[in-house]
This record gives sequence, structure tokens and C-alpha cells, in this order.
Amino acid sequence: MSNVPKIEEAGFDAEVLGSELPVLIDFYADWCGPCRMIGPVVEEIAVEYGEKLMVARVDVDAAQDIAMRYSIMSIPTLGFFRGGKMVDRLVGYPGPRGVKDWVSKNATVAA
Repeated sequence: MSNVPKIEEAGFDAEVLGSELPVLIDFYADWCGPCRMIGPVVEEIAVEYGEKLMVARVDVDAAQDIAMRYSIMSIPTLGFFRGGKMVDRLVGYPGPRGVKDWVSKNATVAA
């Protein structure tokens, strides 16, 4: 996913919590089938929202402290961050339309 950078634990606070833009984080793992299904949708969202929304991924296996901090118990989970806090989450994969509607609702609130 070339348009969606992977955030490591060391940079999470500065890059995500310190972002002036709203942030969409895709919490995933490489072995997770539904995570692979949601990936292309997240990629489309990154392109569609461009400079208005930061979109990134966090591998929960490599960043277990972040996953625990935000109580990520199931993947895929999308987290929407604004002002340094997770303000909404979407657990599971409700299909492309469900993901896009959820992002649109959160992005509208953020505007």
C-alpha cells in the first residue's frame, strides 16, 4: 500500500497524536484475511482525502504497546484520531461502502 505509510511505535505519538490533521489509523496484521480485504479500501480513502486526512497503518504484532493502549482486541480496527485522541473506531470489515460511510461521517465532524 504505497500511499499509506506504516507507523512504528517510536513515532506514533509525534506523528499521530501530534498531527494537526485528523488521522485514520488502520490497525492490522499481515496474517489477517479481513485486514487484507480492507487494505485497498484504506488506500482509496488515502487518495480521496489527500491533504485533508492523514491515513496510516499500525501493525499490531510489531506495535503491541499501541494496540494495548487503545484496547485493540480485534482486527481489522480503524481508529479515527482528532486532537491527540481516538474519537471513534470501526471494528471488523463492513464492506467498502460501510468503511467509506464511516470515514465520511468522521471526516465531516472533523471539518
